[in-house]
Amino acid sequence: MKLVMAIVHDKDAHNLADALVANKVQATKLASTGGFLREGNTTFLIGVDEERVSEIIEIIRNNCKSRTQTVTPVYPVGNSVETGITYPTEILVGGATVFVVDVEQFLKL
Repeated sequence: MKLVMAIVHDKDAHNLADALVANKVQATKLASTGGFLREGNTTFLIGVDEERVSEIIEIIRNNCKSRTQTVTPVYPVGNSVETGITYPTEILVGGATVFVVDVEQFLKL
């Protein structure tokens, strides 16, 4: 048994959830927050047999697309937090970060 943990952008979460249900994959969905942009993410916890891991990853790949987004971060100048220099920057968001780990024991109580 494997645990697939997929952290996806909130904009992709609904499509991924629908695709998992359509493929008869049970998942637990958790709200999470990204560190860099502090934007909403959704973390899916999916327990599956080892034979289905590649299928699950393909479902995630097909429903979670990367895209560019322009952000304007504020960088403090000197010791003052109120003033800052801003430079619009284009970054890549979306897609998915996926972890696959072994599950020692799985119980449904």
